[in-house]
Amino acid sequence: MDNNQTCIRVFADSVQINHCREKLQSSQKTLAELSNLLALAGNEVRLKILFLLEEEGELCPCDLSDILGMSIPAVSQHLRKMKDGNVVEARRSGQTIFYSLKPEQTALLQPLFKHIINNNSNKVSV
Repeated sequence: MDNNQTCIRVFADSVQINHCREKLQSSQKTLAELSNLLALAGNEVRLKILFLLEEEGELCPCDLSDILGMSIPAVSQHLRKMKDGNVVEARRSGQTIFYSLKPEQTALLQPLFKHIINNNSNKVSV
């Protein structure tokens, strides 16, 4: 089989091409934000942290360390990346820092979390 794949289109639909370019251009900011969110959530540990934050509202690094069986510095590194990526926010209470999902990220992540919950429910009921 020839690995040199080429397009054999006879006529380009310039209206469609321009329309698609305009869609991408007008959606550039949202696409970049979603891409960043998905890149961060693409790591299994960070996805677990995001899921737990959605389920529990907020957790501190010590709680996450105990739950995930990881060191506090390792958990803190993941939280720092997500905070820098504008996905989670921190609240200090005395010497403890609690992390939670930023509200604007919750709406984007909820369909993923619903899938996790529904998939788990199907396995439990079988």
